[in-house]
Amino acid sequence: GPEYWGNRLQDWSIRDGVLVCGVQAPNRTLHCLTHRAVASRYETSVLLDLGELSQDPDPTSLVGLRLGVKGPFPDFRSAAVHGIGIDLGIETTGALRIGDRQSSEMISLEEPVRLHVMAEDLGGTSRVEVTAQSPNGGATLARLVHNGLKSEDLIGNLALLHHVEEEIPGQGAVFADWEISGSGILTDPSASFGPIMFAQYTLHQNTLKLTAQLAPIESIPELDAVLEIRSLGGSWAEVTRASIDTVARTARFRVESWVSQRDVEYRIRVTIPLTTGPAVYEYLGTVAAEPNPMDPLKAAVFSCNADHGFPDSEVVENVSRHDPDLSLFLGDQFYEGSGGFGIQTTSVEEAALDMLHKWYMFGWSYRDLFRHIPAAFIPDDHDVYHGNVWGEGGKSAPTDQGWGAIAQDQGGYKMPSEWVNVVQMAQTSHLPDPVDPTPVEQGIGVYFTRWDYAGVSFAILEDRKFKSAPANVLPEDAQVLNGWIQNPEFDVREYRDIPEASLLGERQMRFLDDWAGDWSGPSYMKVVLSQTNFASVHTIPEDAMSGAVLPRLPVPQPGDYVFGDKIAADMDSNGWPQEGRDEVLTLLQSCSAFHIAGDQHLATVVHHGIEEFGDAAFTFTGPALNNIWPRRWWPPVSHQEAPLDSDRTYTGDFFDGFGNRVTVHAAANPRATGLEPSIIRDRVTGYGIVTFDKQKESIRIECWPRHINPSAGRGQYEGWPISIGREDGDGRTPVGFLPTIEVRGMSDAVVEVRKTDGDRVYVRRIIGRTFRPPIFASETHVVRVGDPNEERWLERSVSEEEWGRGKLVFDFSV
Repeated sequence: GPEYWGNRLQDWSIRDGVLVCGVQAPNRTLHCLTHRAVASRYETSVLLDLGELSQDPDPTSLVGLRLGVKGPFPDFRSAAVHGIGIDLGIETTGALRIGDRQSSEMISLEEPVRLHVMAEDLGGTSRVEVTAQSPNGGATLARLVHNGLKSEDLIGNLALLHHVEEEIPGQGAVFADWEISGSGILTDPSASFGPIMFAQYTLHQNTLKLTAQLAPIESIPELDAVLEIRSLGGSWAEVTRASIDTVARTARFRVESWVSQRDVEYRIRVTIPLTTGPAVYEYLGTVAAEPNPMDPLKAAVFSCNADHGFPDSEVVENVSRHDPDLSLFLGDQFYEGSGGFGIQTTSVEEAALDMLHKWYMFGWSYRDLFRHIPAAFIPDDHDVYHGNVWGEGGKSAPTDQGWGAIAQDQGGYKMPSEWVNVVQMAQTSHLPDPVDPTPVEQGIGVYFTRWDYAGVSFAILEDRKFKSAPANVLPEDAQVLNGWIQNPEFDVREYRDIPEASLLGERQMRFLDDWAGDWSGPSYMKVVLSQTNFASVHTIPEDAMSGAVLPRLPVPQPGDYVFGDKIAADMDSNGWPQEGRDEVLTLLQSCSAFHIAGDQHLATVVHHGIEEFGDAAFTFTGPALNNIWPRRWWPPVSHQEAPLDSDRTYTGDFFDGFGNRVTVHAAANPRATGLEPSIIRDRVTGYGIVTFDKQKESIRIECWPRHINPSAGRGQYEGWPISIGREDGDGRTPVGFLPTIEVRGMSDAVVEVRKTDGDRVYVRRIIGRTFRPPIFASETHVVRVGDPNEERWLERSVSEEEWGRGKLVFDFSV
């Protein structure tokens, strides 16, 4: 129930009214969330049946309770996931144990035993007494007392414990009738979590899509989730209801013709039949009023969420101070190690619960960042249990020779397709409908789509799903391992155009082309969201053949420059394949799109170049929330092609490891801060804030450490904030200008400039009624002006002889 948190989710279940630990394995716990010890004055008891464990002689195995559980952070959630405490109970030898104390008396494990614990504060120290009794409160079977504990040792969470040192097959012990009482116990119903864990939504062209994530309650017959909204008068009314998916445990709601001009409170409800009667559970949030298309739009940017800082309360507190309009989670919402148990892949059902355990942790941390505002999610490689993934159109990656790089390098997905779809359903089913919903191989769904919100049109891409595995398209002598070339004599820059190498795939390229040219909505700015950057912007030591060394490298002091690195050629990035990268950037250039990415664990702002430095899009790659892979950017100074007006030597023009042009404006390198925990503070963790100001035609990029209160306006990472213009995403140098366009009878028209063969040069929505169109080739051009929402267009052909003369008047008033 919502009062409990189990480690792991799949290891605990209710069967015939009793609690069963389904495995015999180390460190399984079930925490009571709503009752915590705030003083060492309490008692607790539980009925145990250890019959299944009676044959295990390992004296380190223990079944009972963990008291005074505390985590790395002063939060009951931290204790519930990563906490340690005082372990006590019955060893599988039959002895009682409290911490390192053991009873001389042995009891039989053949029959159930009631374990009773009394904690008493002795003023600075505490006394704990454990008594084993026959089930019905009868004879005392054994007793153990420990007087040597500090009072604070027993303050914290209380949890049931099932610990078998070496995992063996078979069901574990059975627990029943857990009772907690005493003056030292704090009762906190607000600490419950579930059965509606969290919800996320988008609003697109007056359609609301909302996904509620539920606990594993899908087996309850005829159980639906209900979506209600609060009227202006204050009453609640049902809008729609949804069934609960039996594997993803999601309820997916869709409401057409949504009135987006005001905030609307929503409530998700489920009614669960209990032995005491029906219990109604609710989750409340707000569908925010969509900002006016010309108002500034502020986005919070996140990625790469390991569990080092769980439950990440400082992130929620500090991001909330920015009052963002939407949240963008761009991949690696969790990692294989989140929660401390690795992954389980034995069956789709168990693997789904394993994934949900990590996904619930994510929501437990961050749900208040998307409870009241819309949010986009893009799963990345670790979300599908890959270190790197080259999807190759959804094929299956063989794992018969190994699970890691040897499988990944063959391309495809290691996990079953049904499970991949579960991940995608949980994270992306609230996104606007996919523009081309045809599944890829194995029936794996797609979610790449367009999201129009508040005057900004977002293209949400799937970087990984269609991308070729480098080992399958590069020459064999490249010796590719996990996307890294192991042959030092092989120069990947000489393999710029590999016809069979795919980046986004034909379907996404068609979508991106259509999206770049479509400014309906109205759209005033174009933004691409994807998992990773279109360049390899990080460095590794000169003698390294991959980035595997990065977590072990020393962290430099502030002000130090690291010499001896080389620019990496990491084919997990979208800098490879190079030709595919250039094709994508050409489309972004045509609509001056801004790009936001995650994945890299290194925050950067980069201006891409195709034919010249800085002629294409800007990319902001946000910092990691919790950084397992502290990448860095220490390029050899001799490799700088041109500097920026900055004292930071690592900025300026560079060729990345694939020969792609990049102009680095900022990079948040790891630094020794002297702050603890260093694994969070030194690894430049944090979040981004991007503000799209349509009136000023500007984009402001902020990059914040997660622990800094932004209220004072100071403390961003070195090099931020950065402001760019809306038109800076197309940095081509004009060879001339067409006559100034004057639009009559229409404001903020869309202007498209094409070549006579139909190829698009660029398309923009102008602000106002005049525009001076730049031209990049000496030839006749076709200019098309109008409103895509109303399908009103006027078109003119302009020859080279007419350049710079007079005006081009497009009159919609006649």
